[in-house]
Amino acid sequence: MNRSAVRLHEHEVTPVGLWALRAGAPTVAVVVSLNFPGLTPRHRDLVRRYTRTALQALVDAGARPVLVDSSAAALPDPAVAAAADGLLVLGGGDVDPALHGAEGPVPGQYGVDPRADRYTLELLTACLDRDAPLLAVGRGAQLLNIACGGTLVPGLGPGHQGHPERAEAREEEVVLAPGSRLAGLLGAGRATVRSDHHQGLAVVGPDLRVAAVAGDGTVEAVEHRHRTWVLGLQWHPEDSHGPCAHRRALFGAFGAQLAAGRRPAAGEDLLAA
Repeated sequence: MNRSAVRLHEHEVTPVGLWALRAGAPTVAVVVSLNFPGLTPRHRDLVRRYTRTALQALVDAGARPVLVDSSAAALPDPAVAAAADGLLVLGGGDVDPALHGAEGPVPGQYGVDPRADRYTLELLTACLDRDAPLLAVGRGAQLLNIACGGTLVPGLGPGHQGHPERAEAREEEVVLAPGSRLAGLLGAGRATVRSDHHQGLAVVGPDLRVAAVAGDGTVEAVEHRHRTWVLGLQWHPEDSHGPCAHRRALFGAFGAQLAAGRRPAAGEDLLAA
């Protein structure tokens, strides 16, 4: 549990227009550690901006986000995520090295929270088991890969990392796999994205396929081979300094998939929602 004076509060990431959504809007559980161990002012600013932008993008796409703070003293009941129409897992600190077989010191390691990792993996596995729409970003994509039997690179070179002092990612070009869902959504073979990660995917889980790579061959996106709509991105489409068109395309498609598979509440007529 982070006991630093640097803290982020839920009201700081509340999106505009949340309560104006129609009653029958699909719901999505948004998993993020608002206060992971060792939170610095830089990381706090990133988590606040990225989380708020992601929640706003969901609202703009017509989906109702339900925040699930995996760093909370009392973890939310997993039933909260199970009741939602889909799952969004955002970034944060490093994944516990014990979960991906890293040996020896991990260069630049920060923010490790084994409790949050185990909890998030449980939510990811449950979402995959019920084939609900799933979008995983940054650390979320790394945990998705572990949930699917993959491993991580504990320390990448500086080419994928953001500015070491400012709350700022860097631009990076990625190559999209021909015929992938991602290439179809972004409408191109290449994309310039906002990148800020010092760990990455090593062995890709057997149920996943590579959807994008960086110039040095680092895996930057994966898709599930057997589930209806599962996408993992190492970069940050929820970076408000990045391209709006990419964010609208990705979150818009995610929102449409959530709406398509939405489960009516008890006693609700879905056609009348």
